[in-house]
Amino acid sequence: MRTTVVRTCGIYWVVFITCLFQPGFLRAATTEERLSALEQRLSRLERNLELLLQKVSSEASVESKAVEEMKDATKPVTSDLKALQAAAPGVPQDRAGQAPVQDPTIATLASTPAVDAASEIQNMPYAGYMETHLNHDGLNPTSFDFHRFVLLFGHGFGDRIRFWSELEFEHAFVEGREESGEIALEQAYLDFLIHPKFNFRAGMLLSPVGIINERHEPPSFNGVERPFVDTFIVPSTWFGSGGGFVGDLGKGFAYKAYLMTSLDAAGFSAEEGFRGGRQNGFFENAQHMAPVGRLEYRGVPGLNLGTSFWTGRTGFNLPDINGQARIFEFDGRYRKGRLDWRGQFATNHLDNAAEINRALQRQTGVNPNIARAMRGFYAEGAGHLFPTKFRHDLVAFYRYENFDTQYRMPAGFLPLKQFDRSAHIVGLTYYPYPDVALKFDYNFMRNASEVVRVPNRWNFGVGWWF
Repeated sequence: MRTTVVRTCGIYWVVFITCLFQPGFLRAATTEERLSALEQRLSRLERNLELLLQKVSSEASVESKAVEEMKDATKPVTSDLKALQAAAPGVPQDRAGQAPVQDPTIATLASTPAVDAASEIQNMPYAGYMETHLNHDGLNPTSFDFHRFVLLFGHGFGDRIRFWSELEFEHAFVEGREESGEIALEQAYLDFLIHPKFNFRAGMLLSPVGIINERHEPPSFNGVERPFVDTFIVPSTWFGSGGGFVGDLGKGFAYKAYLMTSLDAAGFSAEEGFRGGRQNGFFENAQHMAPVGRLEYRGVPGLNLGTSFWTGRTGFNLPDINGQARIFEFDGRYRKGRLDWRGQFATNHLDNAAEINRALQRQTGVNPNIARAMRGFYAEGAGHLFPTKFRHDLVAFYRYENFDTQYRMPAGFLPLKQFDRSAHIVGLTYYPYPDVALKFDYNFMRNASEVVRVPNRWNFGVGWWF
């Protein structure tokens, strides 16, 4: 519209100057001739102004129509963006872990004004989270660790292609191949927005299994360390290459369904279960891609229910061993007033566990004693202690966890009872600001062994995201 006004004003001035400095008008010999010439010029000026006003009115109508069309064109994109808000992993949650905070990529792009179809939306949304821990377990020296420094970056290519990534530095210092830290690209994927119910995603993905694997920002959960079930039964943080579909089905249901690179049985162990089998994007074996899916229900205020399933061949680095494995879990979160609850149950199963144990023992000389079935669950309750009118918040919580990576053994192998474990965890989380959490917890650790005891521990941590 501004261009039309400037063009109109320019034409007015050209007409006026042309009229004022018309050579024939200035050279008229008599007053009558000058009046006659002036009348002719005024008549032509009126006709020109009429034509000009018609043209301006027509252009304004076209521009108004174009703006309305662009607004209509953005409606499906906005719907697609909203559908992906809950589907985007690695996005910080609120401190109750209920409603997802907008993906910074999506939030930025959704607020970008409509542009000409030939133009691209250029942006660089970003986010991040960090956490530092102080840990003491009674057996080892008290340790201080800047555990994670994570940066997330996104970009929009036009209206229907979105990029999102997560780069993580662990333990503050990285030096060659030594045990001093690591850098990991946990996410780097493209979203192709097709329809709110059906959108395509491909790249480096977080496996959508459980609560914590996709939503592990420090202010989103209680306790300094992530739950044991989400460490030893669900091998968080678990990511790999692949692609699939995400969408919002309506009436509170949302889903994710991917094909991803599988876990590697050569890394499984008695203590940590499947955790050591993560390929993490490093020259991954993609001979047998593994299906993984998650279905969530958020149709009741404050309630979030989910279930996940994964299955894949894991014996690809062992000769003539299939090693089909499965993970199944279901979880729930609920907030009512000043109270929060959450819980999760997960179980793993590994075919050919005996053959895998024998093959690894031949390679390394050590029997890994991998179980054919593993199981874990936890239940947590929390209360917000400060009145709602306070800007700060203080949360007291209790969580019980039971996790056994030796739950069922293959024939010919005995369970190691020290890996049948449980924990009672009590603690406080203080929020001086909703995005900043100061945490303290005490862990009462137990196991089923009469010989090997696991010590209690306490942890203090600070975590934040932006």
